[in-house]
Amino acid sequence: MAADPLFQPWSFKGLNLSNRIVMAPMTRSFSPGGVATDDVAGYYRRRAEADVGFIVSEGTGVERPASLNDPNVPRFHGEKELAAWKKVIDEVHAVGGVMAPQLWHVGAVRTRHPEWTPPGPYDSPSGLSRPDKQFGEPMTDAEVADAVRAFAEAAAAAKALGFDAIELHGAHGYLIDQFFWEGTNRRDDRWGGPTIVDRSAFAAEILREVRRAVGPDYPVIIRISQWKQQDYGVKLAHTPDEMEAWLTSLTDAGADILHCSQRRFWEPEFEGSDLNFAGWAKKLTGAPTITVGSVGLTGEFIAAFAGEGSQPALLDELVRRLERGDFDLVGVGRALLQDPNWARKVKEGRTSELMAFERSALASLS
Repeated sequence: MAADPLFQPWSFKGLNLSNRIVMAPMTRSFSPGGVATDDVAGYYRRRAEADVGFIVSEGTGVERPASLNDPNVPRFHGEKELAAWKKVIDEVHAVGGVMAPQLWHVGAVRTRHPEWTPPGPYDSPSGLSRPDKQFGEPMTDAEVADAVRAFAEAAAAAKALGFDAIELHGAHGYLIDQFFWEGTNRRDDRWGGPTIVDRSAFAAEILREVRRAVGPDYPVIIRISQWKQQDYGVKLAHTPDEMEAWLTSLTDAGADILHCSQRRFWEPEFEGSDLNFAGWAKKLTGAPTITVGSVGLTGEFIAAFAGEGSQPALLDELVRRLERGDFDLVGVGRALLQDPNWARKVKEGRTSELMAFERSALASLS
C-alpha cells in the first residue's frame, strides 16, 4: 500500500501541517544544566527540513524543584533556558517546520544519576512511586497549586517564544499520570477519589490554567497512556464508558488533541473491535488524535531501550487505519531518532534505505 495518506496536509486551530507525521517526544539528555545547546537545535532542524510534519520536543521540565530526574534534560523556565528554546524554534521555523514543546514533571520517580539529586522534594499525589511503594510525601494543596502554576507559565512562555502548540506529558507513570492512577493516587480530597474522573481533577485544573494562559485559539495537546513504566499491564479505563468519562473530562477542560501512547499501535484497546487507543479516543470524544507506538519498526520500544534491535516494518496496517479515519496524526519515535531522513525516505518510496534501530542511537544527537 502506498504511503500517500501519510503525506496529506492537515490543519486544525492554527496548526497547518504539510503531512500527518509527528516526531514523538523522546528524552535526550544532551542539555547540560538543563539548557538546550546548538546541537539540540540542529537535531530538530534536521528532521523539520526532511519532511516531518510536526515535531513534539523531548520532555522539558516545568518550574518545580524536582520536576526532572536528570540534570541534562532541558528545562522550560529561566532566562537562559528559554533563550535556548527560542533558538530551537527559530531554527525549526527557518526550514518551514512546526513544533511544540512537551511540558513535563516526572513526579515520584528515581533520578537517573546516583550522584545527583534534584534541589527539592519529590512531588506526587500520595507519596508513592508505585502501589504501596513509599517515595517522599504527598503534595500539599499549596504544592499542587504551584505545580499547576508552573505548567501554565511554561505554556505561556512557549506561545511567547513562537512555538506552534504545547503538549502536556500526562502519560507513562509521571506526575500527571500518577494522579490518574488509583495505584499512586490515594487522596480523599478534591485531587483524588474512587473514579478516574475524580482522579483527573489535577490534569483538568492544569488544562484550564493552561487554556487561560494561552487563549482559546492556541492548540493544547495532552499525551496519555493506559500503561505505566511501573506496570505495563495497567489500564486506567477498563471499558469504553470509563474511557469516555476520563477523556471527556480532559477535552472539556481545554485539551484539543489527544496523543494516545501504546507500546504497539496495532493492538486493539477493547475486545470486540480492532480500534486502538487513538481510535477509541477519537470515536468517544470527537477530538483529533495522534497514534504512537512502534511505528515503522518490528520491535516495541521498551525492549529496544533495553538493548534489543528493531528492523524496519511495513506501514500498510498503519496507513489502512489512517485512511479509515481511526486517527489524524501518526507519532514516530525511534525510527526518526535513528534516522532524521526517515520521513523523506518513506515519502519517496526508498524503503530499502530505511534503517534498523540500534540502541547506540541514544548516545548521540544525529
